[in-house]
Amino acid sequence: MQFTSIAAIYFLFWVMSAFIMLPFGVRTADEVGAPKVPGQADSAPVNFRPGKLALRATIIAAVFTGLFVANYEYGWITVADIDVLPKPPGARPA
Repeated sequence: MQFTSIAAIYFLFWVMSAFIMLPFGVRTADEVGAPKVPGQADSAPVNFRPGKLALRATIIAAVFTGLFVANYEYGWITVADIDVLPKPPGARPA
């Protein structure tokens, strides 16, 4: 697998894990007991930490990319392994 392909897969895993990790560990002003700013949404976080989020996303993306590349190289799980749906009626055998 080429380096550019690995970098693209890493980027996709990073973005996906960043969006998945976004709601975890966030506290609202009501939960913390902090005063609200006029016009502030009830769901707005008290202190958003993008550095912590980026670090978590980086670690998760590195692990998933490593597993993806290892599976690509060693073929642990193939397309045939996850093809669980029956063939449609009238389909020609492969």
